[in-house]
Order: sequence, then structure tokens, then C-alpha cells
Amino acid sequence: MGTMPENTERAGLRVASYNLRGLKDDARAAAAVVRAVDPDVLLLQEVPRYPGSDYAISAFARRTGLLWSGRTRLVSGTGMMTSLRVRATDSQDRRLRVGLGENPRSWTVARVQAVGLEPVTVVSVHLSLKEDQRVDHVRTVLSELAAAPDLAGGPLVVGGDVNEEADGRAWGVLSGALTEVSDDRPTFPAQKPHRRIDAIFARGHRTAVPGDPRLVADAPLEQATDHLPVWVDLTF
Repeated sequence: MGTMPENTERAGLRVASYNLRGLKDDARAAAAVVRAVDPDVLLLQEVPRYPGSDYAISAFARRTGLLWSGRTRLVSGTGMMTSLRVRATDSQDRRLRVGLGENPRSWTVARVQAVGLEPVTVVSVHLSLKEDQRVDHVRTVLSELAAAPDLAGGPLVVGGDVNEEADGRAWGVLSGALTEVSDDRPTFPAQKPHRRIDAIFARGHRTAVPGDPRLVADAPLEQATDHLPVWVDLTF
């Protein structure tokens, strides 16, 4: 197993989102970034899906000290990992509708519970490059969540690569249904970030403290992937 975080007690839940770009850059650097953030829940986008990539994902999980159910990536590139500080159900991958011959899209969902807290539904999304699809996909995710007896109601956290900025239509649907809780900082590209296209939204929380960028000040962000991580500490 990878080195576990020193801080094993934390009030609330730290949720992070990170686009891995298929681990095509430096997987060890990406793991170092995750260890610096030290999340309870890691929402992932562009998890590798090539033949044999299970090994790469498992190795990444070991280096971060997080747990991976091994079931994500079967539908598309979203995924999720969790720390030993929380209990989590197996994550589920759900398809999103795309056109014939287009890249598959999905969203990943699980229920997590920290000590002393009620269960929280957590969702990872990676929205389309097409505006109309992004809006359709966000509405699909929200409607399917509302229709699922085991997921509807209670606290909800949705995070990921939105592929548009805060003035976009899909972003507006998300922020209309939930509260944007991540910080207002550019996330892309990692080398010279000038666009904020990654974010976390939540409902049912009492407090939300956006991630302190000083946590990753010494982390190899530019070597890890082309996105910066976003994270937030939530209490419920």
C-alpha cells in the first residue's frame, strides 16, 4: 500500500476532483498531488481505459493511499476513490447519451459516510465538449439521482470537469440545483491556468471551505496532468 496520510481525523468530508488525462503524463506526480490534497473522496475524470489499464489504476491507488473499487471505467472515463476514513458503497457507472461514433460519456456515483455523519451521495462527471450535450447530461444526472430511491434525498456532492466556465449553460443548471462550493481559481491548463472548467457543487451541507492552494504549492502539478485539482471541506 502507498503511504497513508498522517492526518487520519478530520471533521466533515474533504471531496476532491481531478482529471487524470488517462495517466498519460507522470502517474507518480499525479499521485503525489493527491497525497498533498489528502481527500476523503477523490472524484476522477479521464481514468485510463486501454487494455491492461487496471494495473495502472491500481498502482495509482496504492501510491495515493486510497481505495478503488475496481469497477469504474467499465462504461467511460469517470471514476472514484475513497480513503479509509470513510465507508463507501461500490461506485456505479451510468451511461450518458451521445451521438453515433462519439466518445462515450458517463457519470459515477457512490454513497459515502464519515464517522458521525449521515451518508452523502457523491458524483463524478466529465461533461461533453458540445454545449447542448453538456446541458442534457447535467439534467440527466440530476433527474436520475432524483428518481433513485437509494440516492434521492439527503446531502449531495457533484464534481468534475465541466468543460465550460461559470457563464456556461450546463454550469448554470448545476449551480441552480446545488451550491458551487469549490474556489474561484483557474484549473486549466495546469502549466498556465487561465480557465476554470473544474468545480464542485453541493447541497445539504452546513459549511464549505474551499481547498487551500498552499497544500499543493510544492506538488508537481505541471508534471501530473493538464488539469489542476479542486477540493473542498464540507460539514453536514
